[in-house]
Order: sequence, then C-alpha cells, then structure tokens
Amino acid sequence: MDKAKALYSVKNWANGFFDVSEEGKMTVRLTGKGGRRQDVPLMEMIEELRGRGKQCPLVLRFGELIGSRIRMLHEAFEEAIAVEDYEGSYHGVYPIKVNQQREVVEAMTAFGRPYQFGLEAGSKAELMAATSLIGRDAYLICNGYKDEEFVRMALQVQKMGFNVLLVVEMPREVDSIMKQAASLGVEPALGIRVRLGAQSAGYWQHSGGQESPFGLHITQLMALVDRLRGAGKLDWLRMLHFHQGSQIPNIHAIRQAAMEATRIYADLISEGAPMGIIDLGGGLAVDYEGTQSDSASSANYGMKEYCADVLHVIKRVADDKGVPHPDIITESGRAVVAHSSVFVFEVIDVNELASDQEMGTLPRTVPEIIRDFEYVWEVLDVGSLQECFNDTIFYRDQLRQMHLQGTLTLRERTLGEQWYARLIKRFGEILETMDSIPDDLEAIEKLSADFYYSNFSLFQSLPDVWGIHQLFPVVPLHRLEDRPTRKAVIADVTCDCDGRMNQFLARDEIRQALPVHELRGDESYYIGVFLVGAYQEALGGLHNLLGGTHVVGVELDENDRVRFSNEIDGDTAADVLAQTDYSAEELQRKFRKIAREAVAAGRISEEEEKAFVGGFEEQLGDYTYFRS
Repeated sequence: MDKAKALYSVKNWANGFFDVSEEGKMTVRLTGKGGRRQDVPLMEMIEELRGRGKQCPLVLRFGELIGSRIRMLHEAFEEAIAVEDYEGSYHGVYPIKVNQQREVVEAMTAFGRPYQFGLEAGSKAELMAATSLIGRDAYLICNGYKDEEFVRMALQVQKMGFNVLLVVEMPREVDSIMKQAASLGVEPALGIRVRLGAQSAGYWQHSGGQESPFGLHITQLMALVDRLRGAGKLDWLRMLHFHQGSQIPNIHAIRQAAMEATRIYADLISEGAPMGIIDLGGGLAVDYEGTQSDSASSANYGMKEYCADVLHVIKRVADDKGVPHPDIITESGRAVVAHSSVFVFEVIDVNELASDQEMGTLPRTVPEIIRDFEYVWEVLDVGSLQECFNDTIFYRDQLRQMHLQGTLTLRERTLGEQWYARLIKRFGEILETMDSIPDDLEAIEKLSADFYYSNFSLFQSLPDVWGIHQLFPVVPLHRLEDRPTRKAVIADVTCDCDGRMNQFLARDEIRQALPVHELRGDESYYIGVFLVGAYQEALGGLHNLLGGTHVVGVELDENDRVRFSNEIDGDTAADVLAQTDYSAEELQRKFRKIAREAVAAGRISEEEEKAFVGGFEEQLGDYTYFRS
C-alpha cells in the first residue's frame, strides 16, 4: 500500500491519525477503552451505517482526535517552558466559532479538563453555550463586539464563579463595562485587543493588524489606560490580546507579532497595569498540503516549533524589559479540531472525456482538419508530446472556428471533437508515466480529466473550497490496492459550475485532477475529504436548498468495537424549506389542490392523485440529497 500512500501523500498530512491498510482501505487510528490502539477502516463504518439506512453524504467525527491534538499542544508548550526555563504557564482556549456543534464543544471541554482548556465566545449565543459546558477553573474569554446585554451576561457569569476575561475590542465598550460592573458589584478582569503593526500572512492576513475592523490602535490603547487610571480601575487590566488570522503559514510573521505584542505588554506594566497574560489569538496553521511550505494551505513550521518560537520571543522581550514572564493563551481552534472530521460522499455518475472505442477508418470525403487530428495520433509518443499537444490545441481551435464560419457541418465538427477528446485522453495517459509534469504541459491534466458527479453540496459541506480555494486532502476510501486509472474533477449535485473540486494533493504536488478508479457497474465508490473539522459546518449554506448532512460520532467501546456515540440526522426537505420561510403544511395543501384540479380536468386519475400527493409528502420528510 506504499504506492497509494505516496500517491495521495497520506503520511504528509495525516499526523499519524490516518493510514492505508493492506486491504487498500483508508483507516483511522482509534484507542479502545482498554487502551489498545487499532486502525479501523472507514469503509466498515460506511457499510454499517448504510445497512442501518443512513446514506452518504455524511460527516464522520472522531472526538478522540480532538483530545489527541489538545494533549499534543499542551505537551509542546510544556516542553518549551522547560527548555526555556520559562516562569509563566500556558492555557489553551477553543474559539466556539470554529465549530459550534455541541458534540465538538463537549469533546473539547471533556478532553481539555486536565489541562484547564478554556473557551472563547464572540456572541451572546456562544457565551450561553460556553457557560453550560466550561469548568470554572478554565478561562472563558469574551471577544467580539459587545452590547450592554452581552457585557452584563458576561459579568453575571463571572459573579457566579467563572474565570471570565472580557476583551475590549472597541473604545465605547468601556462605558458598558463600567456601568454594568457598578450595577452588579463586580470587578472585571479585562483584556485589550490591540492592532499590531506586524505584517501577517495567509488567506486571513487582513483580519489582524492595522487593517482589522476590531481592536484598538496604539493611541486608543493609551487613551483607555488613562481613562482606567483616572477612574481608579487600572487594576482591571489583566491581558493583552491580538489576532493575526486563522491560518498563518509563515513562522516569521508569528514571531514578529509576538515580539511587538510583548513590547506593548511590558510597556503597559510600566504604566501601572498589573497585566499577567498575553493572548496570541489564533493562527497556528494546519498543513493541509503536507508540503511544509509557506503556501496558504500549508505551514513552514510544526506545532513544536510554533510553541518553542513564541515562547522564546516572549521570554527574551520580557527579560529585556525586566517584567515577569506572562502566562500565555492561544486560541488555536483550527489546529485542535481540523483532524477530527472526515466528510464522505458517494460518486453517482461520471462524464468521461472520451470512450475507448476505435475511431475506424476515415472516409475519403472527410475534411482535412479531421485528418490532421488522425496524423497527430499516428506520430504521438513521449518524445513528441509537447509538439503534438500544441498541434492538437491549434487544430481544435481551427475546427471550432470553421464550424462557426459555416465551412463544417455539425456532424463533421462532432467527428473532430471525438478525435480531440481521444488525443487529450492519450496525452493524459502518457503524462502519468512521467516522473514530473513540465509547466507547459500542466494544462493536459485538467483537459484530460473526467467529471465524477458526487452526491453532496460543496457550498454546504466544503464552503472554503469555493470561498477561498482551500485545499483539503481528498482520497478514495477503498480500492487503494489497485492503481487508479482515471483522473477526475469532482462535481457536486448543485446546478452551479462553482460546485466542484479541481485542486488536489497527489505525489506531493498540487494537481488539477484527482487520481481515481474507474466506476464498476452498480458498485458504490466512496471518497473522503479529510481535515474538515474547522469552519466547514459553521459556514455551510443552503445553495439549492441542499441541507446539512448526517453527522456520526465514532469511538471504540470496551471490546474495541466501533460504536456510534452520537448520530445527528441531516436536514430534510421540510427542514431547509422552513429555514427559507416556506411552510411544509402550506406546500402540501397547495399541492393537493393542484392535484385535485388535475383530476377534475382529466389530466390524471384519482389513483395517480393519491400516488402523487403521497410521494410529495414523503419527499418533504426525506433527506435533501439523492438516494443511492
């Protein structure tokens, strides 16, 4: 199975959580209640769920992997603290917005309890959810814009014994905080979010720094310090917070921001603020590509290097300034939760570029442009690949122009298009035998790909693929003992050309088509998208009214057998219609009326009326995706 692992670069992105079995199936490594670890094929789960009537698309969620990532993060910081002889402590915090699903947040707090792992809330609803799950010894950080109700709720939670840090994002928030603190008789613990001058990196670089809509400029920061001092409340100020973005691929940008923030932190202490905490925000990247680079979907550092580098920078600046080493908080939601979910869908159809049938002998009356294609086919080999590809593209364009000008019939153009498709397919086959693809021939891969139509909505389940061209690892879940003989672009079932995936990781490179197996009759073919635990469920939309998918929590029981710990049914048609202000009852009533009118007009029989109305009502309660 080493060839399959290498083809899909599994070792580079799997972090030891996923692998390929000797039987050619993708596996996840889980730990049983007795402590024994084993690699469990994902197809076993899919087949069992299908036997129970739960079809794809669906999300498989492994809460245990959340616990592993929390442990890895804390151990990396503890190791760096020991090496640096650092006198502060580390505390992890999970921003609920990354994935607000209750099962995820429950796993976060359960596995994080030994580490006092906290939560971050950016809205009143998130604060309500966090309060119900967090332990009193963990930090509950309140970020985002706040009205008086938000502030009052946060201070009420603090008064009930929770460890709340209220972060000032806008200058006017201080008015609400002072008013509500006086009303409740509470002494708040405040953080200040500051806009740094340090340049960030990656897709979200503009969500932090000077261009961020949140946080205080340096002048506003000092005005706030003066106001708190004047009110005798400077002792409220406990934490400096900054945010660079969700996925920072370059460690240099992280080091620069940590250095600037620590200098500001030390200067606030010299102003008389007690401080004690630096919150680095998010940014710890996930290497979706596995390329260990500074591209937006990768990272040129690992978790241990991240922890060691930020700790070293903070310690050095604190020592230079003569201030105590601060406690460190990170809000590394993506890095903790991304690995825990796998999105699975089924391929339901294929649109092949060309068939394998022979073209036959060309008639003598065929236009010369068709014979040009035939000649290219006869001389094509590896050595002439570039020249033949250039000629084929030229002849294709000429063919279409001739039809446009009326010098070719539609049937003649069709014959030329068949030759063109056959040549492109052959180019792709030759390309697969080459160790690397020359830049001038990269277009062949895209042109020679089939479309594998798959039963899911990209806009609902993988919105980042559409929104920011995020790269996720995509791998067939089975048949990996066989060499893939096709290449495909993955198209979803929405009526939108953007509903497709056309960037994939293969052989440690970004490719425009995914190596896949040929579909076999009625046999199902399943593909998994990995590392999708962060943001995808939170950001999914109802394009074409295709709703949320089934979600199934998976763990091993005391006998090391797979157990589905939590099953959440996906949306029905009635569910998504209700979200867009349609009443299922009203739709049924109108459909019955239409059917009765059709009977009266003699268009359908009474038996058909009964069947049509019953089918309509059944579909309202059915999954929004196609039945397989």
